[in-house]
Amino acid sequence: MWLYGLWALLPVIIVSYAVGLGIEFISAQIHHKEIQEGFLVTGILIPLIVPINTPLWMTAIATAFAVIFAKEVFGGTGMNIFNVALITRAFLFFAYPSRMSGDEAFVKLDSALGMGGGHQVVDTFTGATPLGQVATNVGDQLHMTDIVGEPISCLDAFIGLIPGSPGETSMIAILLGAVLLLVTGIASWRIMGSVFVGGLAMATLAHALPSATYPASLLDPWTQLCLGGFAFGAVFMATDPVTGARTNVGQYIYGLLIGVFAILIRVYNSGYPEGMMLAILLMNAFAPLIDHCVVSSNIKRRARRAAVKE
Repeated sequence: MWLYGLWALLPVIIVSYAVGLGIEFISAQIHHKEIQEGFLVTGILIPLIVPINTPLWMTAIATAFAVIFAKEVFGGTGMNIFNVALITRAFLFFAYPSRMSGDEAFVKLDSALGMGGGHQVVDTFTGATPLGQVATNVGDQLHMTDIVGEPISCLDAFIGLIPGSPGETSMIAILLGAVLLLVTGIASWRIMGSVFVGGLAMATLAHALPSATYPASLLDPWTQLCLGGFAFGAVFMATDPVTGARTNVGQYIYGLLIGVFAILIRVYNSGYPEGMMLAILLMNAFAPLIDHCVVSSNIKRRARRAAVKE
């Protein structure tokens, strides 16, 4: 099963690295700079956040656009304002919305690999992702099903038994990654924890005011965090040290707002069933302002203390 999934994902990984590193190599030669290792992380994140059935040429175009216009034009590694992997997804979302809206999930089944449990199975199945189903739900009762028509539970989403982009389907795998990032000190626990707190708070508020007009408000708060790219974004995207807030207080504010906006967009914008991407990109733009306000506030507070002592 693991090898089967790797075989499907490997071409996307190869395209992502070939295009991204190729452009960075050319840019480094033009500007007479050394090639930085930053894209080694971005290159593996891109395949994890785009649908597995995205044509390779689309992935190549989106990766090239993101590396050139979201990174190299700002000066390269460490100078970009927006998360490069998310810009790749955003490009695909706005250029090819049918591929990224959550309306379609593709799963290939093969009885020769034992995936059919010894029974005859179809070669392919196409259907909506859980959040895509939520967005089109009618009535005051949610109906989410997996690829064989069985109801989807919060536990299914936690384990990883739901369709979706490769990186967002298993909460267990994401949490294991979170532990690794926190133990090694790579990611900020302030940002990561604040995103979950903000998302949980907004999801609780939305669930307390359910409405059939906004089907996502019918989801309980814990299921909200397990579905879609919320957890993956909180762990691997929001914590990007280049595009996130730098000050300690700013990281709390930055993370909280990402969590709040992600659920806010997801619940009250029925045309866009996933809100994590836009929430992080929005806060990427405001991260410098948040840090500026925090630093200015600290300077003013210290100035007042100095004045009192004098």
